Amino acid sequence: MRDRTRPRLRIQPLGEAALLAELGTRIDTALNTRAIALAAALKKRRDVRQAIAGYASVTVQFDPDQATQESLGAAIERLAAKRPAMAEPGRLHRIPVTYDGPDIEAVAARLDLSTEQIVEIHTRPVYRVFLIGFVPGWAYLGPLAEELELPRRHVPRTKVPAGSVAIAGRQTGIYPLPTPGGWHLIGRTKVRLFLPDSDPPCLFRAGDRVKFFATER
Repeated sequence: MRDRTRPRLRIQPLGEAALLAELGTRIDTALNTRAIALAAALKKRRDVRQAIAGYASVTVQFDPDQATQESLGAAIERLAAKRPAMAEPGRLHRIPVTYDGPDIEAVAARLDLSTEQIVEIHTRPVYRVFLIGFVPGWAYLGPLAEELELPRRHVPRTKVPAGSVAIAGRQTGIYPLPTPGGWHLIGRTKVRLFLPDSDPPCLFRAGDRVKFFATER
């Protein structure tokens, strides 16, 4: 009997030698755990060149000399149907933040909260690292509390300082490098997220956990 609590798996071609396996459409820690487990299982296959987990999907690049879209799609269906082994919790990172970002007053006003409440709500959860992307070292963290949910800025900044702590939608993150960005900046940290001379060069990995705590200015 099929598990009706799980969304239907969708597999779509991405060119001639890649597939996208979608497990769901929500930003959800359970779906993300399944995606990470599926990517890990696929990486063990000889016919798979790369498997990258997203929020609730896996992008799979395969060797066309060893597999077809049909054969690999069938393998993905078998692997996705298995209940993933109980994963060990990802590494926990405690990140100090000075909550004096240029947008924190505007965020507080829009949400009808005080800046102290913004800090309290933002530091309350232990966030999941859903995936790494956008720029080297950037981690999409969540879920962010509903009380802090805001759409992205109407006009993105052309340059956001490295270390800026930001929120948008139901996510939060830290800019690892000076880049353009449209999220709301509520604080800053001195922790370096991208270490090009290290292996791996990114501090965070998919599945890790992040806990923010406030520091004095």
